[in-house]
Amino acid sequence: MSLSHRFLKACRQVHLYLGVFTAPALLFFAITGGLQSFGLHETTRGSSYVPPRWLVVAAQLHKKQTMEVPVHKLRPPADPAAVRAAHAAPVPAARPAGEAAVARGRNPVPLKFFAALVALALALSTLSGLYMAWRYTRHAGRVVAVFLAGIAVPALLALV
Repeated sequence: MSLSHRFLKACRQVHLYLGVFTAPALLFFAITGGLQSFGLHETTRGSSYVPPRWLVVAAQLHKKQTMEVPVHKLRPPADPAAVRAAHAAPVPAARPAGEAAVARGRNPVPLKFFAALVALALALSTLSGLYMAWRYTRHAGRVVAVFLAGIAVPALLALV
């Protein structure tokens, strides 16, 4: 077997096992990223929507690599005179970022759907790659073991 043939075979093996090991993380990031593009993990001021706890934790893990969701507290007023002054002059309500973009003539919805489509395509591509890795190898047990390690390692790191 020539040197270039052995090198190509080694590259294919590295690609196979790195792909299978990172597939669970790719699926996690694709799914949570797709959901985040629609803001399903957030509450907005004035809305009665309360996101499910699992979605908030998954988004926090996606963005900050921690499962601890910070509690947002209102700042106590520093000076009673400043509070009276703030209530005396009406301040225009701040618009959420999405409303500001719409007010400028931009519609963020098409880009959100594109991001969700990319997330779906990444998830489907990863799943088809996993199927091919499992189906077209002589060492299916090894592929399954590497896949399970790809689930266990980040799960253990998240819990530590």
